[in-house]
Amino acid sequence: TLASLLRVPNNMTEPFPIDLKKYEEVELDPWKHETIPADLKAKIQANIELCRDAIIFFTACGSASGYGGHTGGAFDTAPEVVLLRAMFKARPDKFVPIYFDEAGHRVATQYLLSALDGHISAEHLRNYRVGHAGLPGHPELHCTPGVKFSSGRLGQMWPMVNGVAMANPGKIAICLGSDGAQMEGNDSEAARLAVAKNVNVKLFVDDNNVTIAGHPQEYLPGYDVQKTLEGHGMECTNCNGEDLDALYAAMRKMITADGPKAVISKRKMCPGIEGVEGECHGHDAIAVAKGIAYLEKKGHTKAVEWLNGPAKKAEKDPQKEYLGTVGSKVGANRGVFGETVVKILSAMPEAERKAKVMCIDSDLEGSTGLKAIHKAHPEIFVQSGIMERANLQAAAGWGMHEGRQAIFSTFAAFLEMCVSEITMGRLNYANVLCHFSHSGTDDMADNTCHFGLNNFFADNGLAEHQPSNLYFPADFHQLEKCVQTVFWDQGIRCVFTTRSKLPAIQDENGNAMFGDGYTFVRGQDDIVRKGTVGYVVAFGDALYRALDAVERLKKEGIDVGLINKATINVVDENTLEMLGKSSLVLVVEPLSRKSGLGVRMGTWLLERGHAPKYGYIGATKEGCGGLWQHAYHQGYDSTSIQSKVKAMCNEMLLSKLAGASLK
Repeated sequence: TLASLLRVPNNMTEPFPIDLKKYEEVELDPWKHETIPADLKAKIQANIELCRDAIIFFTACGSASGYGGHTGGAFDTAPEVVLLRAMFKARPDKFVPIYFDEAGHRVATQYLLSALDGHISAEHLRNYRVGHAGLPGHPELHCTPGVKFSSGRLGQMWPMVNGVAMANPGKIAICLGSDGAQMEGNDSEAARLAVAKNVNVKLFVDDNNVTIAGHPQEYLPGYDVQKTLEGHGMECTNCNGEDLDALYAAMRKMITADGPKAVISKRKMCPGIEGVEGECHGHDAIAVAKGIAYLEKKGHTKAVEWLNGPAKKAEKDPQKEYLGTVGSKVGANRGVFGETVVKILSAMPEAERKAKVMCIDSDLEGSTGLKAIHKAHPEIFVQSGIMERANLQAAAGWGMHEGRQAIFSTFAAFLEMCVSEITMGRLNYANVLCHFSHSGTDDMADNTCHFGLNNFFADNGLAEHQPSNLYFPADFHQLEKCVQTVFWDQGIRCVFTTRSKLPAIQDENGNAMFGDGYTFVRGQDDIVRKGTVGYVVAFGDALYRALDAVERLKKEGIDVGLINKATINVVDENTLEMLGKSSLVLVVEPLSRKSGLGVRMGTWLLERGHAPKYGYIGATKEGCGGLWQHAYHQGYDSTSIQSKVKAMCNEMLLSKLAGASLK
């Protein structure tokens, strides 16, 4: 069973310090009760407080352990969830009893509900976002007992809930929303369909005026959730989300009315949490110190003790040393991207900079490195909302003028949403440097829906179009040289980086391979190590793992080499000829095995008449949660690479012996 696969929490004998047995199930029929009966109100309020205390505690465990997470959204919407739970209990005939949420990072709500329903133990909540614990950063079907949907990426859930409502005539489907999620274009389309077909879906939007990088009312003036929905013909009402009576009245009004309706709950992010209320960092997992201060005031002594002690113990990568990088400095390529662009821009006169360059953000500047650009050169920076497709198109519009360069950035997972816009930019010969961070699976506690696996989708033009080079540098040294080289190139270009920090790659003498003296050449592969048996071809975070594997194989007498393919979609004819003449080629990548380099390089070799023993490793599984665990889970860790090379060598030997036997 799923439950049996979950990681056993640290010290199962230690009770969960927030007693969830105190949650008192109540029934509240909105068709019967115009207001909350007095005997139920105190119980509902106590349930809300209990849920909020629990959410603070176990999301703070994520902070303490280093796995991170998100507190604010789940904390905010506790009143709506508790009221809905009471309504579901009272009238199961009226509802599809699933708390669909278009803001999947609020997954703490789903895990708390699973514990309340007995699908998982309360103790297990302390393993929030831990690898292989079944509690990843977004809800995913078949991963956590009790979780009934996969949220996908922000703002992608409502259209599916429309279909759920259509499939359940006579029942209400609900969707928890947010002002950030509502910026996505999918929600506008969902609203139009719901109104046109009178879909019985109810939307409950937490309008807290906070997203990752700022306050929408400041950076997106004119945007108003209620006016937007009403513009699509959807009836809405708003209320103070912290006034329980007002919230119930608004929810009851919309639930008892037929058709699509929305309740807009106005509140500050993390209401009542000192030092966090109304702040953008409330979106993330609450800092341990802030969580402790909150819990101390509530008298949760045992919770505080756990956060000060066991919660800080987290498993680390079992491989302590990676050969070929020992003693190297570690750097975050996604941050170095922004720092490198700042150097380029700072060398330009201000008037020229303003005339030639525009950088647009999609509420992720702190995560994708654009914050450095915003701080250094606000005159060319456009702080926009969670609207990747429109923002990319705006960048392309700027960049379609000769001599101009646009910069666009978001997570690699969202590249899949931008494929059409990339095509549009290419058809208009736009100059856009796209930075897609969080590529691959490494360090991705947000799990499967945030994996950046299909990066090759960006190279979707025709042969006669301008090249759309895809760059995935191996370390921060190469990233800097790459950006400096390609910044003023024409057309759509994409630079990919990981969420994780990467160690600097060393040459055979222990020096930084891509440091001083190295020149980045578009489309040229790097020979990291030479080999006589064959070659491993890798890039991104797979390269340092492959380098370790190659070094260890050489020590065992298997002389394989290593190629760094930083321009992942361009054939380097010289390298390909060398690979073709070798006996063995193994591609190792952090991207999807179905759509990555591996399915291409074999064809490139065959087209040129080469047929070495060929294999490829890439991502094939849904995520396991956690951070460093993903590389092992997907099978591109050093040990797995070594095993694959040895297996291929054995197959070649057996084939050779079989051939000799036939002769």
